[in-house]
Amino acid sequence: MSVEIPTITEASDLIAARKLSPVELTHACLQRIEQHDAALNSFVRLTKAEAITSARAAEIEIMHGRSRGALHGIPVALKDIFDTKGIPTTAHSRLLAGNVPERDATCVRRLGDAGTILLGKLALHEFALGGPSWDLPWPPARNPWNVQHQAGGSSSGSAVAIAAGLTLAALGSDTGGSIRSPAAYCGIVGLKPTYGRVSRTGVFPLAYSLDHVGPMAWSVEDCAILLGAIAGYDASDPCSADRPVPDYRASIGGSIKGLKVGVVRHFHETDIPVSDATLRGIQSTIDVLADAGAEIREVRLPSPIEWRAVGLLIMLVEGFSVHERWLQTRLHEYGELLRDRLPLGGLISGADYVQAQRRRRELCSGLTCVMNEVDILLTATVASEAPRLGDIPKWAMLDRPNFASPFNLAGFPAMSICTGYSAEGLPVAAQLVARPFDEMILVRAGHICERASSGQRRRPNLTHLPRQ
Repeated sequence: MSVEIPTITEASDLIAARKLSPVELTHACLQRIEQHDAALNSFVRLTKAEAITSARAAEIEIMHGRSRGALHGIPVALKDIFDTKGIPTTAHSRLLAGNVPERDATCVRRLGDAGTILLGKLALHEFALGGPSWDLPWPPARNPWNVQHQAGGSSSGSAVAIAAGLTLAALGSDTGGSIRSPAAYCGIVGLKPTYGRVSRTGVFPLAYSLDHVGPMAWSVEDCAILLGAIAGYDASDPCSADRPVPDYRASIGGSIKGLKVGVVRHFHETDIPVSDATLRGIQSTIDVLADAGAEIREVRLPSPIEWRAVGLLIMLVEGFSVHERWLQTRLHEYGELLRDRLPLGGLISGADYVQAQRRRRELCSGLTCVMNEVDILLTATVASEAPRLGDIPKWAMLDRPNFASPFNLAGFPAMSICTGYSAEGLPVAAQLVARPFDEMILVRAGHICERASSGQRRRPNLTHLPRQ
C-alpha cells in the first residue's frame, strides 16, 4: 500500500474491494508509529500485539462476508482518558499510573462493536487541563508540522497521531475546545457533538456540565462515520440524550443552497483579532459557502471574553469537585501546571458558581435567539497558527478567551476544519457551529468546504524527524 495512510473512507473502500487487508493496514500504522513517534510523543501506550490479533480476526470476518460496516478493520487510537478494559488508563498523570479499568467506556465499546482495531492510548494534557507539561511520566505531544510548536490541548496526542498518519482516527474529549483546538493546530477535522449526543460513561471527567466526547479524523466524512458509531443513548450517563441517531454520512454531497450562514465577524476581527493566515482561511470558507448557494450574513454575540469568564469559573469549580480529595492528599503527585491551576476552583464561592450558571443561561438564551435566524455560525477555531512550545505562559488559560468555550457552555455542536496554511507551513482553521442535534448540517457544509480545498490540503512532511 501507499506510504501515506488512507482516510477511513478510502481504506474502507479498499478493504471492501479486497485490495487492502486490515492486517496490512494495521502493520502500516504500527510501522509509522515505530518510525516517527519517538519525535512526536503522541502515544503513551502502544497495544501492538492486541492490535495485530484484532486485525487478523477482522480480516477473517470480512473474508467470510461478515463485514460490520465502514469501520470494520480500521485502526484507531484513544485519548488516554477513555477507560479500556485490561489496558491502563492514566489521563496522562502519575496519579493513575496503575489504573487498569475493568470495562470499556461506552463509546470505546461501541467502536469495538463496529470492528475497529485499537492501536493504543494517546497523550493529553494532564487530566485534560494541565499542559503541555514536562514534569509528568510522559512528555507532551509535539506538532508534526513543526516539532518546536505546540499541538494544542487537551486532545493533543489524538490530533498529532492523525495528522502524522499514525492512526486513521481517534476519540477526544472537549470541555472548552479540547477537540477543536488541537484539530486546528494540526490541520485535521475535530467534531464536538451536541451535549448528550455521545455517552461519557467511562471517560474521566473534567467538568460535568461542559464535557463532550467526539471524533477526530483527517476528513469530515471520516468524522461522520465515527460519530454514527459512537452516538446514541446510554442510560448509565445521566446527561445522555434519548434521541435517534441519523446516518450522518448520508448528508455528504447534499446541497446547501439557501443555507443561512451567520458570520460572527466581531469575534475574530475585533474581540480577538486573528492572524492574517487565519483570517484568509475564514474568508475563503465564506466564499466557498457563498459559491455553493449559502446566504451569508453577519451576526453578533456577547464577547468571547464574557463567555470565557463564565466557562472558566464553572470548569474550575466542577474540576475541583472531581479532584478535591486527591488535591488534599496527593497534591505533590500532580504536574506543576495542574497543581497550580485546579486548586483555584476551591477558592470560588458557591454564590459565584450559581451566578455563573445564571449568566450562562442568559448567554445561551441569546445564542439560541441568534440561531433561530441562521442555520450555522462561522468564526475562527483558534486565533493563530500553533504557538511555539514554551511561548504560552502558565496563566494564559485565565486571561486568554477563546472561540470554542461558548459552544461548550451552550452544548451546541461545533466542528473545526482546516482552511489552509501560513507562510511557515502551519495549518489554520475555521469553526462551524449548528443548532443542537443538527450535526448533519455541519457535516454537509464542512464537506463542501473541504472538497473545495482538497487540492491544497497536505500531510506534514515527516522525513526530517529522527527515527527510532
